[in-house]
Amino acid sequence: MNRRVMLVAVAAAVGLSFPAAGVTRANGGTLNMIAWEGYTQPQWVNPFEKQTGCKVVPKYAGSSDEMVTLMRSGGGSQYDMVSASGDASLRLIYGHDVQPVDPSKIPDFKNFNKAFQSPPNNTVGGKHYGISLQWGPNTLLYNTQKVTPAPTSWSAIYSSKYAGKITVPDNPIQIADAALYLMKTQPSLGIKDPYELNQSQFDATISLLKKQKSLIKKYWALASDEIDLFKNGDAVIGASWPYQTNTLIADKAPVKDLIPKEGATGWLDTWMVSAHTKNLDCAYKWLAWISTPKVQAEQAIYFGETPVNSKACAWMDKLSKGSCEQYHANAPLAYFKQIYFWKTPIADCGNGQKNCMDYTKWQQAWTQLKG
Repeated sequence: MNRRVMLVAVAAAVGLSFPAAGVTRANGGTLNMIAWEGYTQPQWVNPFEKQTGCKVVPKYAGSSDEMVTLMRSGGGSQYDMVSASGDASLRLIYGHDVQPVDPSKIPDFKNFNKAFQSPPNNTVGGKHYGISLQWGPNTLLYNTQKVTPAPTSWSAIYSSKYAGKITVPDNPIQIADAALYLMKTQPSLGIKDPYELNQSQFDATISLLKKQKSLIKKYWALASDEIDLFKNGDAVIGASWPYQTNTLIADKAPVKDLIPKEGATGWLDTWMVSAHTKNLDCAYKWLAWISTPKVQAEQAIYFGETPVNSKACAWMDKLSKGSCEQYHANAPLAYFKQIYFWKTPIADCGNGQKNCMDYTKWQQAWTQLKG
């Protein structure tokens, strides 16, 4: 997953208030972090450093695979924290690269939307391996002038009707989007979870993606790639993120997005703590700080994503009018339930069987698919 270009200065730098409950002065220390660029901005990092005595030293990564590699470098002792997405978090948990954390030490954890307190991408065996941070759905984006009638199903991106005008992300986790579509439209395949696919289910999913390949204008790696495709008319429909939609609408492009009737996948990022950190006190203070409503709102607006703290909504609208609704921060529980958040595919199918295709198989299949 490459989100480097999701950096958007949609909000001016805003001041931070006094430290929230639980964020107290520490004796100092350095947190070496692996983060998505835009996750350690001065607006919220500088006040944290001043008020806690903890220093933040970020190392920006451009993909989830890079994050996993970095976390394991130097015997795993080089970095203290990582802002892992769902396609990396289970790899880090099962690789013993990160440690369980105690949510009771995070004052605002109780204010997280229930869907994000113990999600399967960061909670294993009842243990929390990090604190959820921000999320976004993978939506169906379309040109309202070129795509008629308005689509209601993911079937539109597998249809020859828009051949040569379709775009989807260049990411192995995109396999889950096709699996979700098949799960809803071909129940005889027996898919229960788009990230848990046995060999026959996996083969059926890859077969669908192979048929789709001839219809694709471009597999986009950067959000700006998809934005340009829609602006230039090279694509009229595709899998997207809210960021692209909002950027295009701001530029007066005739687009809309939706979550189709089959539901959608989505990404949910987690701040995780290295199993080898020597700065646990500062790590907990960072988890507490980044979970507070105002800081969550600042990051959401800066980056173009949705906070997990239910109290961040009011702050979002204070900082940027209408942003709470724009990024679905006030959406009902039913909205979250239609999103299947990314999690690393592993061999364990969750039903006592070990015959699911793991992430390595997903990577191999995606590479072969693109040719």
